[in-house]
Amino acid sequence: MIQDGFMYVSVLVALAAVMVFIEKKFGKTKFMKFIPGIVLIYIGAALMQTFGLFESNESTEAAYSNVRWALLPAMLFLMLLKCDIRVVIKLGPKMLGSFAVAVFSIACGFVLVYALLQSFYVEDTWKAFGALAGSWTGGSANMVALQSILDVPETIFGYVLMMDTINYAVWVMFMFWLVPFADRFNKWTKADTSFTNTINLNTDNITDDQGAKFEHILYLLGIGLLVSSLSSFFGNQLPVIGDIINGTTWTIVIASVLGLILALTPLSRIPGTFDVSNVMLYIVVALIASHSDFSDIAQAPIYIISGFLIMGVHLIIMLILGKLFKLDLFTLGIASLANIGGMASAPMLAAAYNKALIPVGVIMALMGSFLGTYFGMAIGKILSLL
Repeated sequence: MIQDGFMYVSVLVALAAVMVFIEKKFGKTKFMKFIPGIVLIYIGAALMQTFGLFESNESTEAAYSNVRWALLPAMLFLMLLKCDIRVVIKLGPKMLGSFAVAVFSIACGFVLVYALLQSFYVEDTWKAFGALAGSWTGGSANMVALQSILDVPETIFGYVLMMDTINYAVWVMFMFWLVPFADRFNKWTKADTSFTNTINLNTDNITDDQGAKFEHILYLLGIGLLVSSLSSFFGNQLPVIGDIINGTTWTIVIASVLGLILALTPLSRIPGTFDVSNVMLYIVVALIASHSDFSDIAQAPIYIISGFLIMGVHLIIMLILGKLFKLDLFTLGIASLANIGGMASAPMLAAAYNKALIPVGVIMALMGSFLGTYFGMAIGKILSLL
């Protein structure tokens, strides 16, 4: 049994490294297409906890808290360092409106499904659904942030992580399956698709094609951790408001806003931002998983079913509003995956329609990365009232 905090953290970081190696080595296999590295990390760390590898003592708990709270705000800050609000505005009202429609439909799905099935869920599931809503309106980083803000029990967090993997994978396949039917769909909605030929976005600051060097990684670590410490310090000085707005919330908000502001500066052009922030994300997920176990895994099916029902509501509302506002399949699909899929899939779906439209997927996904935390907080608050 591991009792030392430093060894506890080092084992989890090593686990994350091994799982990423497996993902890269066997990424083309069918298994790895459905079970990404971040899920393998969660499963591995949770199994370690389930079999009693980690002892809960002062040393391990201090390491857990200190490392997690050092990396979480830094991770969010770095991810948002590429979100240039000026480029987002250039998407125009049609794309931004579609994004809003997608968020609204996902929120409706969570509220309706939770209201109907809450008697089947374990206690505090509303917190877990709030965290998942952050992922399905932003990305995994938002879900991890909301796990801390809403104080989601680690065991229930495992359920929504499975939903975020299984339901998400099926939804992505469904979105790609629809691509060949775009012409028929657009005729049905009477959509005008000529606007896609006029989209011209400069995304030079968003991509990391240059490749990160030693100095770039050090720059990102330095400013990321500094922003994290300052956000935590000032966040804990601000007042607590209700059940959700607390020191943790303020810390996340400050780090996110700083990321959005500094995205307008030359800092946004530093290569390696996504790589460094993803390293932090994987370590934080391993830490969260190390406080979980699989003793209540029998509850998982109802959560997976709930995920499909939420997506069903999302689909129906998107179809209705698509017909009502004459939206094309590309616009609806990108808006949906920019929320549910984020950076991992929205650009790929855009490329399936036209490679020139890849920047649209990137920008909309980044927009979700900034807003997802706040959407998740709002949805979680609504669910807590039911």
